[in-house]
Amino acid sequence: MSADTVRRSVVLRRRPSGAPDGSDFDIIEDAVPTPGAHEVVTRTIWLSIDPYMRGRLREQQTYAKAIEIGEVMTGETVGEVIASAAPGLAVGDIVVGARGWQTHVLSNAAQLTKVDRPTADRPAPPISTWLGVLGMPGATAYTGVTDILKPKAGETVVVSAASGAVGSVAGQLAKRAGARVVGVAGGAEKCLYVQDALSFDDCVDHRSIDLGAELAASCPNGIDCYFENVGGAVQAAVFDLLNPFARVAMCGMVSQYNQDPFPPGPNLGFVVGKRVLIEGFIVSDKPERIAEWRKLAAPWVAEGSLEYREDEIDGLENAPDALGGILGGRNFGKLLVRVGPDSH
Repeated sequence: MSADTVRRSVVLRRRPSGAPDGSDFDIIEDAVPTPGAHEVVTRTIWLSIDPYMRGRLREQQTYAKAIEIGEVMTGETVGEVIASAAPGLAVGDIVVGARGWQTHVLSNAAQLTKVDRPTADRPAPPISTWLGVLGMPGATAYTGVTDILKPKAGETVVVSAASGAVGSVAGQLAKRAGARVVGVAGGAEKCLYVQDALSFDDCVDHRSIDLGAELAASCPNGIDCYFENVGGAVQAAVFDLLNPFARVAMCGMVSQYNQDPFPPGPNLGFVVGKRVLIEGFIVSDKPERIAEWRKLAAPWVAEGSLEYREDEIDGLENAPDALGGILGGRNFGKLLVRVGPDSH
């Protein structure tokens, strides 16, 4: 088979113990598929790497089906249509929504969204942003802030993993609402980015010797809203400072994703006395939010008023190590794997 007829796929070899790496996966090759009725084949340009993927590698059922041994790893892509049997999608179109750690993905056209390319007379965000700031991470931030936190002017909002794809957007939305926003991030470089580029009011390094004291100093009036991405010691420090009637949006707990079993939770007795609202959410439960967010945010991204950062890794074969990296906080911004070239 020639290079343009070969598909490479990353499949699960074994369930990871701790952080996943390349030894937990295999790369297999087969022929690029032919689309049936209402299907298209896309050539992957960008692959999204996200913390939720770790949960798909567990044998235990979560809110979504686990990846089986020998099955292609899941992940959203942006790609170019190279074959189409679907009205409305033509060869050369760019689409988001095809799923799989693959160089070529066969998809039902109904699962895909056509992406506009930027042109000289029609500015548009780069196509990679449809996996990050304009994709699931951005829509997740929008949903948690809009539906759960509902920050008000003058309130204090804390966002963990503040330099990441979700946290960076959540904090900027809280700032737009007039809140005082404090980020928590790992390391001086990330904290500086959160304050300077994202315009948070302050940022605390979660590696601090006394995280609780530093967070208290940054939140002298307590915490009214918390966007949770991390869990662990960060969560404990925040919970100590929650004000009465605080709201907590439970988006993720990345600090424990590699642990088996999960550590025991905190004592939540304070929730009653302080009348705290704690709500978990999954953005896929509200798919309408994704389209709503893209319509709202695309002009902000195009004009530069909504900041974002992308961390790029080359090569599909490096996707497993990229997943291990994001779970360990090694990424800086939205983590993407470049699988193939953009022909435009």
